[in-house]
Formats: sequence, C-alpha cells, structure tokens
Amino acid sequence: MGLQLQSPSGFGSPFNGVKADLVILSGCETALGRITGDGVIGLSRTFLAAGADSAIGSLWSVPDESTASLMTDFHANLSKNTGKTGALRQAMLETMKKYPNPRDWAGFTLIGEAE
Repeated sequence: MGLQLQSPSGFGSPFNGVKADLVILSGCETALGRITGDGVIGLSRTFLAAGADSAIGSLWSVPDESTASLMTDFHANLSKNTGKTGALRQAMLETMKKYPNPRDWAGFTLIGEAE
C-alpha cells in the first residue's frame, strides 16, 4: 500500500491551489506511479494537478550522498538563471564527475513545464 494523501475535511486534494513554479521531490522513486489511460498517476502528478508548473522526481532508489550533491548543484545552477532543464542537466554532469555510476545521478527527471 503506497502513500495516500487526503485533505482533513475529506473533500478534494490537500494540495489544491499550489502556487509553485517547481516542486522538488528528491526522495526515492518520487517520479513513479501507476500507469493508466491518463498517463502515470503518482506523487509528482498530484502536485502538477494541484497547480505546480513542474516537478522533479526520481525514477529509482537514489543514494543520499550523491543526491545531496546533485541537489546542491541544481539549486546553485538554478540561481544563475540557467532554467530548470539547464540547471538539472548541468547538475547531473557535475555529479557524474564525482559519482560516475549512473544510479547516482541519472535517476532524476523534470515533469511539466521545462522553463
């Protein structure tokens, strides 16, 4: 049984009205979900449906140390106005130098608006 989120009142999503340009879900397997006729339904899509423009999530179990490095680099790159995709790509390239195994840096994906 996976994570189930409910609003305290029991009506609607607890995330309704999210006003975020980007939601980062850096935990393990946060970009995964159940495949339906409407696409993949999961945690990242919940944030998009609630109003977030985009989300970053992971496709598999990601190691803590390399993820911390990647996310630190990502935020530094994003603050330089490189855009979401450019910042993620550059962070992956930087992390790859320190952690050459793809399981350490290749599991993150951007969903939603790219810029």
